[in-house]
Amino acid sequence: MSKSIKLNKKNNHLVEVIINRPEKLNAMTKPMWIELGKVFKKISKNKNLRCIIIRGEGGKSFSPGNDIGEFKKQRSSSKLAKSYGKFLHGTLGAIFDCPIPTIALIEGICVGGGLEIAGCCDIRICGKSSRFGIPIKRLGLTMAAKELEVLLKVTDYTTAMEILFEGRVFGAEEALQKSLVNRVVNDKDVEKEAYKSAELICEGAPKVARWHKQFARNILKNGKVTEKINNLGYKCYDTQDFKIGYQSFLNKTKPKFKNK
Repeated sequence: MSKSIKLNKKNNHLVEVIINRPEKLNAMTKPMWIELGKVFKKISKNKNLRCIIIRGEGGKSFSPGNDIGEFKKQRSSSKLAKSYGKFLHGTLGAIFDCPIPTIALIEGICVGGGLEIAGCCDIRICGKSSRFGIPIKRLGLTMAAKELEVLLKVTDYTTAMEILFEGRVFGAEEALQKSLVNRVVNDKDVEKEAYKSAELICEGAPKVARWHKQFARNILKNGKVTEKINNLGYKCYDTQDFKIGYQSFLNKTKPKFKNK
């Protein structure tokens, strides 16, 4: 694993994925996109994990997106940009398709590709001083269709167009209004709040969290509830965790789920 993408295992159920380039505010390079995708594909196979937190190193920035200094060599033509896009879009897909609940812990700047990474997560928690936006119109660039798809899944059409047409960088409260984040807290409390959310997720039955994510993604993809996904919703009754949870509820005790 490269030094620019770190994996910090907190315990058997929770890991941090860290974008680690604080000297550049965690701006993304092609090797970083590739490595981030590899990391998510690998940890997605871990059946013991219950939650993943993704964050930027340094406390000042989640990520401002792509390193503009890389454009001359890597994205100076449509051919090069298309090749670059395959890695970038593959990584966004790996984050979005991850079966494990994901939380974006957002401190400071979260714009462009950084916002796209956060948008692929299930929950986004930021500080009051965080800044958001996709100001690529200033570069004369379009947002690739596969990247726009991420934005449209997070917010609605008119809001997405406002973000792209105006190209403004705006604050956390406006991001909350636009459904770009779930929660805005004091800057000093972002980490604590994100870990509180992760703890609540980890306390639940792991299979249930993964099923809920699978159901929701399937419904969004198909625009309806298929018979297959509806039938899958009853599988929880055959799990050991259901018996543990049911008995704990009757006994008024805290359940200790086994992911079985």
